[in-house]
Amino acid sequence: MKPRMFSSHSAFAALPPRSRTRPGGIVAATACAVAALAAVPASGQVAVTLNGPPVQVRPYVPEPGLPDVTIPLGTLNPFPSDPSGGGSPGDPSGGGGGGGGGSPGNVAPSDSLSTMLIQPWGIAAVANAQSIGVNPSALAATCVLESGCQNVSGGTYTGAFQMGLAAYTDGLATAESINSSLASQVVPGDGRSDPTSAAIAAAGYLIQGARALQAAGIANPTVLDVRSYYNFTPTIGVQVARANDSDSMSNYLSPAVMQANRITPNETVGQWRTSISTKIGTAAGQTVMI
Repeated sequence: MKPRMFSSHSAFAALPPRSRTRPGGIVAATACAVAALAAVPASGQVAVTLNGPPVQVRPYVPEPGLPDVTIPLGTLNPFPSDPSGGGSPGDPSGGGGGGGGGSPGNVAPSDSLSTMLIQPWGIAAVANAQSIGVNPSALAATCVLESGCQNVSGGTYTGAFQMGLAAYTDGLATAESINSSLASQVVPGDGRSDPTSAAIAAAGYLIQGARALQAAGIANPTVLDVRSYYNFTPTIGVQVARANDSDSMSNYLSPAVMQANRITPNETVGQWRTSISTKIGTAAGQTVMI
């Protein structure tokens, strides 16, 4: 049988003239389709306001060879309060109180606290401070100001909290009088170079400062208030805490003390307070006691 021969143009010729594809017709058709889709509202782009904790990914197919891990939804911040919740001098709304009492609402996060928590001893310091009613941010601000939370040794003042031996001993006694179990964490003798021991003593010394300021009429001493007590002698510390911003620091400190603390001769109390607040941020306004 003789094979049939087909023209290579037969299929194209069979189409009606208006049905034949023109050059660029496919591109034009695609563009029309895209334009049509674009005209349809995209429901996936509708803004949604989230309520509650962020959505967490929960795998439903276990990874071979790995144990199952359960992540509780809405894990809470251990320091959830507003950093501005600390009281101001003479403001009873801030909470606080002497001797390890007060409202836990004054516990709040701060940059200083973050700095202390990254130290190997930071978590223990937070727990020990809370156990005697001291705001962990107040303790953290102290080590930030004194040493950057580094265990600096040598000289009359030593350790992460740069304490003199007398202040260390007094602070330790105050802390242990509130929570006697802390004694098991304190190294024998001069423990200022042991950060855990020094943190306990510093927390106790902050309590002493807060009590002294309360006795002087400052109802809820803040970290900034107690800073002068910790930095200078207790008597001078109370005077500076009660001073006006316009007062000169030279009214309270000797030239030698001012030089040692890098305080200029004409510096006012307000300027000194500003310099301290700049270094410790939101911790400055928080109350020392919780």
